[in-house]
Amino acid sequence: MKHRTVAGKIRYTSVKPGMEGQERGREWFTFTHHTDGSTILRAQCEIEEPDPTVLRDITYHLAPGMVPHNLHVHLTVGDMFMGSGWMHHDAETGVVTCESFGPSIGRLSQQMKVGAFDAFGTHPVVADAYLGRKMDISKGPHRRNMRCFLPSPDHRGATPPMIAEVNITLEYVGDEEKTVAAGTIACRHFRFVDESDHGMGGTKHPAYDIWATADDDCILVYASIDGYMMNRYELVEFHRD
Repeated sequence: MKHRTVAGKIRYTSVKPGMEGQERGREWFTFTHHTDGSTILRAQCEIEEPDPTVLRDITYHLAPGMVPHNLHVHLTVGDMFMGSGWMHHDAETGVVTCESFGPSIGRLSQQMKVGAFDAFGTHPVVADAYLGRKMDISKGPHRRNMRCFLPSPDHRGATPPMIAEVNITLEYVGDEEKTVAAGTIACRHFRFVDESDHGMGGTKHPAYDIWATADDDCILVYASIDGYMMNRYELVEFHRD
């Protein structure tokens, strides 16, 4: 095979009072980087706390140049089927299409002319970190807006798939080492800040700090969210082939 693979596991923990350090979920991920410059991310995410539980499977295809192309998501909430959907971006026409189904929405077809945007928001935390590749590190610490289209604006991605636009600020903070279960790793520190008028999905998303490998793979090493979430995310194992 000609593609290159990066794969690993992330542990989700809590710092809520009485839950400090307890595992609340996990994520397995695989990136395949192809010789034509395209990338496919596959991720399985499990969230145990808070209820209801969430199980999410995604496959996300980025065309050369990190142009969002296709996204498939299958969602189970409270151990019951919530929905399945496919989103497609036609870069030539600037149209995003969504075909989905779920018990609460039935069969849904959407089409929206959106023009250029940065990414499909997929909800696995490794995908959040990978957005750091959109930042021009040569500028040093700075901020820029990220325009994304999501299958769910819910902060856990726990609603049936349909097109939702989200604008969020991404900041490049600087470089530093981070020690996690997977080792001591040179990282770039990024921060998401919700500066929208109404918040992401109607609720302000707390500031979200991410440390990602200081290379083009941009793998999530560690992340923290405080506010009402009080979550931590840690890379516990990974390999590159």
